Amino acid sequence: MGIRDDVTAQLTGPGAPFEIVTEPVLGELLQVVKNRPHSLREVLATSALHGDAEYLVHEDRRISYAEHARIVASTSRALAERYGIGKGDVVAILAANGPDWPIFFWSVVSMGAVVAAMNGWWTPDEIAYGIERTTPKLIVGDRKRLERLSGLGLDVPVLELEAERDAIYAHAPDAGLPETPIDEDDPAVILFTSGTTGRPKGAVSTHRGIVGFHQVNVVGGAISAVTAAKDGSAPPPDPNPPAQQISLATSPMFHMSGLYAGIVMQLQMGGKIVTRSGRFDPGEVLRLMETEKITMWSALGAMGPRVATHPDIDRYDLSSLRSIGFGGAPASPAVQELLRKAFPTAAQSLGIGYGSSETVAVVSTIRGPEYALYPESAGRVMPMHEVEIRSESGEVLPADEEGEIFVRSAYLMREYWGDPEATAKTIGPGRWLATGDVGRIHDGRLYINSRARDMILRSAENVYPVEIEYRLDAHPEVRESAVIGVDHPELGQEVKAIVVPEPGKQPDPEKLASWCAETLAAFKVPSLWEIRAEPLPRNAAGKVLKNVLQGTAEATQIEE
Repeated sequence: MGIRDDVTAQLTGPGAPFEIVTEPVLGELLQVVKNRPHSLREVLATSALHGDAEYLVHEDRRISYAEHARIVASTSRALAERYGIGKGDVVAILAANGPDWPIFFWSVVSMGAVVAAMNGWWTPDEIAYGIERTTPKLIVGDRKRLERLSGLGLDVPVLELEAERDAIYAHAPDAGLPETPIDEDDPAVILFTSGTTGRPKGAVSTHRGIVGFHQVNVVGGAISAVTAAKDGSAPPPDPNPPAQQISLATSPMFHMSGLYAGIVMQLQMGGKIVTRSGRFDPGEVLRLMETEKITMWSALGAMGPRVATHPDIDRYDLSSLRSIGFGGAPASPAVQELLRKAFPTAAQSLGIGYGSSETVAVVSTIRGPEYALYPESAGRVMPMHEVEIRSESGEVLPADEEGEIFVRSAYLMREYWGDPEATAKTIGPGRWLATGDVGRIHDGRLYINSRARDMILRSAENVYPVEIEYRLDAHPEVRESAVIGVDHPELGQEVKAIVVPEPGKQPDPEKLASWCAETLAAFKVPSLWEIRAEPLPRNAAGKVLKNVLQGTAEATQIEE
């Protein structure tokens, strides 16, 4: 056994601090942490112990843990008495990031009801689709987003935050949390998939899965930290560790990065969440990092490069920042290095996690010195997870062979809401989940090459766009890039690169092709080029909408 195996046994064996046991979960025997909260309400109940420490900050609103617990209990009582919400009912939240989102989230799940996390960027047609799919008993939203409901003829009660929030929060100031029985595998959240192709589906996360998001990270983090300390790869200790983790929430709260890694995990850690209004503004992000002493930030999609290249970045004191993470889509080595240089106090903890709305918990992760050594890896598989690489025929492939990534754990989504056919296509026997991602395992680390649907087949050769995108992103004149396949009568498909240049630059496609040819086989070098001034279209998870670039869908997102 290696050092990591020894450490894992010490930390997760019988009687250990993070003892892992096998229990039945939805008909399968799966690994779970033995000593754990059994519902989100249990997690919430213990959070009041943080007392006057701040949990939610938005402009001039600052809400402590004790105040948050009181407001949530009052809101749960108001939802039951004013709107008849009970266990199993769906409540849709359609609102911008801010304190109201987590307050209503915790209020709904504490009742055993289900939150439908509606995408705040959706158009009226998309909102109508989401409501039709989930049939909520109540829609909670802010005025700006609720205006998109006018004319849709929806027969669903609506709670407008600006008009009713204060009365709801003061409805029952002495109320306790609901006492409705909640099972670990009861549904808690309907989280809509990215929808990069076709209509999004509603992935149903259970209480077990969402609570487990944090548990998996804690156990995995402990194993990695102790292993690094033993093998000498740990970074030097922080001379000024922060008294409280303070997260800047620029990821939407209707996405797993904003909800599970933000709202839920920060509460479980006793951390603070800082939110802001309006469109994403790199200058405002830098200001908040300085004034609120931000320690953690998730730089989804193009957010990281936009902040790191802001012309005024050197004017701000960013020394409080300790951790920057990526998620939603891989970050190229060039982007990783850009952020290490821009945020030196967080450079040693830069990391990425691989997961999805369907996996709920993070499947693999890599950070710090290991990420610097293996920048194209998604890291080691997290505790209590199993990963298999399978061929198109379903055969389990050995290490270093590429195929579709399958995942199994106690924390996977329960189902797609109201869609048993799609559920059956995604979750197979033994509750193995087909991720739709192509990858391989090398030296114990997972490498992800592309979405299966994004793979380009050129003259019977598989071309993975991410490999070409990483090379293009490393060019000094390229801000970001996307690679897609275009139909060709003889080759089947040819490779097209779409490039957004750095401000003031005009890259020459011929020179870019030569740049690619230095490290890539000839069949991977793009033969078609598009230089565009506009940023690449992305969804809330930071993923590039390649169906928009291919002309098979429209970019319908609405900026905050």
